[in-house]
Amino acid sequence: MTATAEQLDIAPLSTEESGSQYLTFTVADETYGVDILRVQEIRGWEPVTRIPNAHDCVRGVLNLRGAIVPVYDLRLMLELDWVNYCAETVVVIIKVRQKDSEKHVGLIVDAVSDVINENDIEISNSPSFGEHIKTEFISSLATARTGAMVMLLDADRLPIAGANSDDEEHPGDE
Repeated sequence: MTATAEQLDIAPLSTEESGSQYLTFTVADETYGVDILRVQEIRGWEPVTRIPNAHDCVRGVLNLRGAIVPVYDLRLMLELDWVNYCAETVVVIIKVRQKDSEKHVGLIVDAVSDVINENDIEISNSPSFGEHIKTEFISSLATARTGAMVMLLDADRLPIAGANSDDEEHPGDE
């Protein structure tokens, strides 16, 4: 099961029509979101090619129409317990910016939820928890009209090898 954003009818509307949009997905019963303009493709889970000596959160690589894309388990990146992948598990392929270029990475998430419009949520800054809790990759928190909380991710600040200036610190480093 592979689908592009257009095939899933989640093509973004212009900002004049709706404001920003976010693809939301669940990880460990929490809802996260990423800017829809960063989403390149949503794929059903298929085994990937493992990379020897990679961090636990790096599940391997996949071939995306000739491009080799690293795949990260967002659960493990967030230092949550690993679970077996199931029929709802998907890989969200997103663009991340690094220095002067962009690259594609896959994020394994428990399930895709919805697309939300900025006009339908109230966005507030991510609270500071001090230096012991790393939240730099959470750009803000959104509250839906239903009261549900969504953590909006900053794709460029995710702890992905080569994607930011903190390459020395990855989940799993000791």
